[in-house]
Amino acid sequence: MAVPAGRKSRVEGGRFVRSAVGLATVVMVCVVVAVALELFRGDFTATAPVTVVSPRAGLVMDVGAKVTFHGAQVGKVASIDERPNGQATLQLEMDPSQLHIIPANAGIDIASPTVFGAKAVQLVAPPDPSPRPMYAGQVIDGAQVMVEIDTVFQQLTSVLSKIDPAKLNETLGALANGLGGRGEKIGQTISDLNHLLSTIDPSMSNLRHDIAAAPTVFKVYAEAAPDLIATANNVSTISQAIVDERQNLDALLISTIGLADIGTDVVGTNRRALTNFLHLLLPTTDLTNEYHDTLNCTVAGLVPFAKAPPSAEPGILTTIGLVLGRERYRYPGNLPKVAAAGPSHCADEGLPAVPPGMRPPFVVGDVGANPWAYGNQGPLVNSDALKQLLYGPIDGPPRNTAQVGQPG
Repeated sequence: MAVPAGRKSRVEGGRFVRSAVGLATVVMVCVVVAVALELFRGDFTATAPVTVVSPRAGLVMDVGAKVTFHGAQVGKVASIDERPNGQATLQLEMDPSQLHIIPANAGIDIASPTVFGAKAVQLVAPPDPSPRPMYAGQVIDGAQVMVEIDTVFQQLTSVLSKIDPAKLNETLGALANGLGGRGEKIGQTISDLNHLLSTIDPSMSNLRHDIAAAPTVFKVYAEAAPDLIATANNVSTISQAIVDERQNLDALLISTIGLADIGTDVVGTNRRALTNFLHLLLPTTDLTNEYHDTLNCTVAGLVPFAKAPPSAEPGILTTIGLVLGRERYRYPGNLPKVAAAGPSHCADEGLPAVPPGMRPPFVVGDVGANPWAYGNQGPLVNSDALKQLLYGPIDGPPRNTAQVGQPG
């Protein structure tokens, strides 16, 4: 049966479309798988290159190994190259978003979590971290590589090759004979050692601090050694001088003992008199202490006079003036009294240094004499009647015998 030409072309077109769609689907699946793999490998992730130069990379260090900081992954190993001098160069691909938390002077350790496990690059924060963070293109030197089991075997083989088996057998036999039957003592020794270490363990921090400070202390002692030696020499000289003068020293000690005995006798004999003297002196010392500012003011005020230069012309300079008369001394109203009291005005008035133009005030005290008893600053009228009229009854006549019998 013949197929029409139009229908045949439609069938062939449909087959082509299905083939194309199937091919495109396969291609898309492959692309998705490839992109997933690339994303898993991190090929599309932006990285910052950092180079690590190490004496060796060690075994089980592969491309893609982790780069960690404080246990968190911050990058991976991109490549491992060997230099002509035997050193290894590790190209790291660091996460740019993590570089700001890593100091630029961070150390490098190439280690693995187990003896036979895969190695990783561990970034170690230094005791004094740099304020500058790690940056792209940085080159870090001096990586420390963990000791590996093959290195241990190699060193053990080199040691065993130097040992004579016969002598080793003799040594082990002697050691066995020496330790035979002493298990209990060895166990007790180990127990005592464990107790000792447990006692010392709390002080390990202090011991580490002392060891760290020991170089500085030794340096100080080294700098002070000449002075210490000189001091020791001087002590030796002084000791020798004491030995040479031991007779005079004995005489001095004997004299001191005799003086002490005499002093004890004198003080013991006069103990009561000294005690009474101190008790009697106490009010005077209390009063002196109370007015020590005033006494100091008085003494300090006399200093300029004591230090003043002598007069250019010999003699006594006097100033004489005429003043108004004052009331005469009368009995018993003007008898002297010791009743003045009050604080010192020395500090209040700026004494003893009196500023120019300033006159210290006159302090009136209860001493039995009052120059302003009547407030009379003018001429005095020699009449008791007038005074009694003005001021009332007054005391008796003056005590001056030359004026007895004269009007008041």
